[in-house]
Amino acid sequence: MSDMHRLLTFPERPVSGAYLESLGRFLSAGVPATYTLEQVAEFERSERGESLPEEVEEASNTTPLHILARSLPQDLTAEEEDVVLKMMDMLFEYGAGWNFIDYEDKTVGDLILENNGQNRQSSLYQRVVEAGVSAELLLRKLNGGEVEFIDEGELLQAGECYPNAQPEPEQRVEVEVEPELKDNDAVQDENATAADPETYLRTKLKYTDDALITEENKDGVMMEWETDIMKLAADTLVSTTKNPSEAVVLNIGFGMGIIDTFLQKSKPKMHYICEAHPDVLSKMKEDGWYEKENVIILEGKWQDSLNKLLDEGTVFFDGIYYDTFSEHYEDMLDLYDVIVGLIKPDGIFSFFNGLGADRQLCYDVYKKIVEVDVAMYGMKCEYETISLSDKLPNWKDVKRSYYNCDYYYHPKISFA
Repeated sequence: MSDMHRLLTFPERPVSGAYLESLGRFLSAGVPATYTLEQVAEFERSERGESLPEEVEEASNTTPLHILARSLPQDLTAEEEDVVLKMMDMLFEYGAGWNFIDYEDKTVGDLILENNGQNRQSSLYQRVVEAGVSAELLLRKLNGGEVEFIDEGELLQAGECYPNAQPEPEQRVEVEVEPELKDNDAVQDENATAADPETYLRTKLKYTDDALITEENKDGVMMEWETDIMKLAADTLVSTTKNPSEAVVLNIGFGMGIIDTFLQKSKPKMHYICEAHPDVLSKMKEDGWYEKENVIILEGKWQDSLNKLLDEGTVFFDGIYYDTFSEHYEDMLDLYDVIVGLIKPDGIFSFFNGLGADRQLCYDVYKKIVEVDVAMYGMKCEYETISLSDKLPNWKDVKRSYYNCDYYYHPKISFA
């Protein structure tokens, strides 16, 4: 362990300004803020003529911030916490990354929460969240405005602080139907259906008793555990009208039809559903959705269907919901452009909020990024937090889980 790493274990109390001064000396002398324990071990082994095991080299990035977070005394005084915050500020100023994972597969945020009783509002945890938001917005600027979000694999890359691409906060999409796949076009990559909308549309889906999954790869497209979330979302969409039967609503992405079933119980005046996957459309026809008097099915990509509605200018919505598969957050940014032209002045937009939900820290970062982005449209995003601790499935029959947090931020977006 290097001297700087040892300093960050807080060997002596109290945590005073002397720690800050010592850290400043290490960093100003050229010790990288991203200097990992793995790199120290590799250097020491090379000095002895040994090589670091390959699995250790590639598996983790235990940075100074991880050591600081893992070593935090649980009885920090207010004065000590202030010093720790300044140490974190200094490490971030010198280029420390917010989203690396260490040898235990944990982020700095995970470790801070463990030492703070899972208090997501603690100043130390929020400092990491703020660093993540700042880094994401800066990266977007550097990429010429293009949005990229964290991918689980990229969290493992040492020295590449950034994010993202889970195509990430991946949403779940339904897009235009293309000719059936030929045998030699079969999907090889188990994540391909989630990463590419066009591939997803050509992928065979299967309805089970409690889920909608891709038939070959068993990727979870939608699952029954989301029912309470969908009930809350349906209630939100019709909440701006005195009488729900007067509401005009739009759901983008039918999936299992959970939210649409709840909306039908409110008997809205008009209920638009935008869907494009051929298997889902077949299921909708089989279940009689095309015959419902107050339902209008918009077949195809929302990018086509909604822009057509926007051009016609004949319908405006009290509530709009977005829940697709394999679309990325950049698609959602494009959707904002359309939403502001289709929603009524007092209308509400919401979406299935799985943005970054593979990792708790990422989920909290994206929560704030949405707030920043919708503010650019003169809108505000308010969240209702609900517990999922007894609702999440064990994913035993699904190869790729899409939600790993035990809480959910339900977004309610409206004009400020």
